[in-house]
Amino acid sequence: MHHSLSRFLIASLLTMTSCAHVAPQSIITIADARTHKANFVDIGVPGDSEGDILTFDQPLLDEQGSVIGNNSGMCIRTRVGHSFQCQWTLTLQNGSIQVAGREFDKGTSEIAIVGGTGRFSGISGQMESVNNGDGTFTQALHYWIK
Repeated sequence: MHHSLSRFLIASLLTMTSCAHVAPQSIITIADARTHKANFVDIGVPGDSEGDILTFDQPLLDEQGSVIGNNSGMCIRTRVGHSFQCQWTLTLQNGSIQVAGREFDKGTSEIAIVGGTGRFSGISGQMESVNNGDGTFTQALHYWIK
């Protein structure tokens, strides 16, 4: 009887934890590279080439254009005219969100949310980044906090 009671308790605990769903959340931010342009570091072959580095430290805006934080990081050119491999931090008033992944020159980039601090500690999910063509990037973050 002891073993069947233990199995029942374990099965009950597994069922309870698998049913505990955390609702997804979303934030839309705008990285503003108009006044704080990325710094292009030309490595190796002159001009746009593999290994070139972009560094940036820009205002982070909400959808109404108000400053809500900072967008800071770096990218390394991995495929000319196509994409960079990037890592950056969105710093907000109540914590930060770190992201990393491939940023395409055009279209939507799906980038992993790899961690966070403060209110965003335990965060996971993804960010969709779109180059708006006007010096801004719309960043839609879809995430869960455990």
